[in-house]
Amino acid sequence: MTVHPQQPDPSHIYPVSDRNRLKRRHDRGSYDHASVHAILDASMLCHISYVIDGQPYCTPTLFWREGNRLYWHGSSASRMLRHLKAGTPACLTVAHLDGLVLARAGFNHSANYRSAMCFGTARIIDDPEEKAAALVAVVDRFYPGRSAGLRPITAQEIKATTVIGMEIEQASAKVRAKGVADDEEDYTLPIWAGVVPVTTVLGEVEPCPRLMDGVEVPVELGLYAAGNALDRSLTDAQRAYEEG
Repeated sequence: MTVHPQQPDPSHIYPVSDRNRLKRRHDRGSYDHASVHAILDASMLCHISYVIDGQPYCTPTLFWREGNRLYWHGSSASRMLRHLKAGTPACLTVAHLDGLVLARAGFNHSANYRSAMCFGTARIIDDPEEKAAALVAVVDRFYPGRSAGLRPITAQEIKATTVIGMEIEQASAKVRAKGVADDEEDYTLPIWAGVVPVTTVLGEVEPCPRLMDGVEVPVELGLYAAGNALDRSLTDAQRAYEEG
């Protein structure tokens, strides 16, 4: 009996068009929710591209995911956020560098990486309940349960913060995760080739010098123990947040 690999549920695949279809190296691409979300959830920093009056901008910012919806926030005085009041097309990208690939020819040098590109219409969140929930989520997504023990957010802080939401309309993931790919005749050359793995590793916590006596490191910070890989810790935090 022939066993065919299980295909993703069509409802769990982002629509594909010229906007998000990979133009080269189709073998490295995927469009299913699980692949895209895994890359997003392993990061807290993204870059958001948009156009204002014909001028392109790309803004780095922290973000988080709720299902198929992405959120980020910033100052109410931000030019980018003011422009998004009525909603505007945007592209949010995330990339992880996983390895330096050295080949026997310059042309075949490469890198191992994971990347995701998400398209949608970014809009300011005006609904008070959704905005309040988002301002809790920006903390609890990364440090599950932490908000409950913090000083409550003030009305002025809420007013000074703008929250943006974007439903992912289309997306693509692209991954390279392999070794050296030299031309066949080059493998006999006496030239070193290989992969240098790249990982962002967490260090020891540095307590605030004005910390009150007796205040211990919070439980939720256990996800970010020294020596852990950052992308793994962020993924575990997302899972814990979703599980409540």
